[in-house]
Amino acid sequence: VANEGGKHWTVNEVRALIRIWSDKNIQQQLEGTVRNKRIFEQVAARLQKFGIDRDWKQCRTKYKNLKHEYKSVKSAQDSGTTSKSMKFFNELDAILGHCTMEQASKSDNDESERPPEWTEAKSEKDSVG
Repeated sequence: VANEGGKHWTVNEVRALIRIWSDKNIQQQLEGTVRNKRIFEQVAARLQKFGIDRDWKQCRTKYKNLKHEYKSVKSAQDSGTTSKSMKFFNELDAILGHCTMEQASKSDNDESERPPEWTEAKSEKDSVG
């Protein structure tokens, strides 16, 4: 019965999934394909080593949900609505932050929460005064 959605993921399970996802090799495979069943079978197998029993479908669904939530929080922040937040944002930002937005290349070395335009405008104002 609990096949499609399955039981809720615990914090540790999500952390383990993100840890595997942060593997550069996995990221490259995921970026290059839409048919990713085999990749998620690998992910599920790695989770088993941590004692986490999830099948590839559950892993893919969780991955998609996390990615979707991350993107909506990220775009809310970029538009100035910073009230939106999520539990694993920083971990996901480390993985996805470099490849989600066109402006990512510019903001890679910008540690602040603000979009790059703001910081540039602010520093110009400071140098005038």
